[in-house]
Amino acid sequence: MVQSKNTESLIYDVALSSVVPASITGEYKTHEFTNMDLAMKLHYINGVYFFQDSEIIKGLTISELKLPMFKLLEIYYPVSGRIRKDEDKNYGRPFIKCNDSGVRIVEANCSKTIDQFLALSLNDCVLNDQLVYHQVLGPDLGFSPLVLVQFTRFKCGGMSVGLSWSHVIGDAFSASDFINMWGQILAGQMPPNSIDATTKTEFTNAQSVGKSSISFALKKIEPVGDKWSISNNCNMKKCTFHISSKKMNNLLSKITEKSSSIDKFDPFEVISAVFWISLAKVRGELEPNIVTLCKKGSNNARKKVPIPISNSQMISIVKSADSSKIAETDVLELAKILAEKSVDETDLIEELVGEHRGGDFIVYGTNLTFVSMEELNIYGLELKGNKPDFGNYSFSGVGDEGVVMVLPGAENNTEKDENGRIVNVILPGDQLASLKDELLKEWDIC
Repeated sequence: MVQSKNTESLIYDVALSSVVPASITGEYKTHEFTNMDLAMKLHYINGVYFFQDSEIIKGLTISELKLPMFKLLEIYYPVSGRIRKDEDKNYGRPFIKCNDSGVRIVEANCSKTIDQFLALSLNDCVLNDQLVYHQVLGPDLGFSPLVLVQFTRFKCGGMSVGLSWSHVIGDAFSASDFINMWGQILAGQMPPNSIDATTKTEFTNAQSVGKSSISFALKKIEPVGDKWSISNNCNMKKCTFHISSKKMNNLLSKITEKSSSIDKFDPFEVISAVFWISLAKVRGELEPNIVTLCKKGSNNARKKVPIPISNSQMISIVKSADSSKIAETDVLELAKILAEKSVDETDLIEELVGEHRGGDFIVYGTNLTFVSMEELNIYGLELKGNKPDFGNYSFSGVGDEGVVMVLPGAENNTEKDENGRIVNVILPGDQLASLKDELLKEWDIC
């Protein structure tokens, strides 16, 4: 676990172990990646859940926390496998050998209470990274676990559950469903023995893409070899903004009061417009005139996969008019453009990845990227019938243009922030201070 000087004394007694499926998956089972999976292979998903009630946690031993994983991995057997490459055909295309090597389990302790830890993390968002064990795939791909789950116990008796999930196996919705099912099994709600015995996922090596076909949302980069990580040209930093229901409603009222139409916009579009304009002011002449939008794919797309993991998100781009300045655009107008003028590039991305066999790509951070996680069921994870006091998701492996993630607001056992939103931002570090000032001054977002 990489630790900074500020966090060195906070997390201690780190212990590693593994959990494998309860029954043998089979000697020859494999899981083939789709082209969209490979488009996302250098990105990683990190989730963390805080449970503050010590009465809930104190009776849960590490053995009890690990026990549901055995059954869970019977269903999610590919996440327990390891990456291999098909050297004989398909240009060394990666796939998962379902060899039951296991999911890595991390046990750790924290010298602070949860309240103290969260107070410290307000000024240093990197602290939250210490609750998720970060490990990129490779350079020994055959030995790198695809999923890691970290249980951190705090001084107050509370606990956090941290999930490190390789994006190549599925999107954030797949990751959330995985950890939620673990909670259900822990509570005694047993899932079906299997969802589908099929292990072959169809993929195409597209031949139909012409040389003029360009995806604005996909960036081809220099091959990374067997270490699946990207190198940034600047120091990327994280920041979290909390927008309560009251503030969100005020924000919606503020931008729509000028409109005589009955247009209604989702919070995602409004927040994206606000952050796009604010960042345009921060970046000045280098304002982003193309952005990427990532949203949850259709349920029908998810039903096509044989197991409950997939990268079925919809990826589109939005361009500003050549003559317009984003920094001077009205928020209502920009929200309307985001809602109505996006161009879906999902199929194009899959075709291009299939055409450039063996190539490496990034999506998040190719352009300034807005990711809607509003439908993410963060509070579907329960321990002994209790929801987390706070849950959050973020990414690692983001390109230099940065990413803005919009998540549902806090929800616990007694209260739900219906229209509230959590906004996680990953940007070049030299832009964050100016962005905070701009959002506070213009929109009272802090």
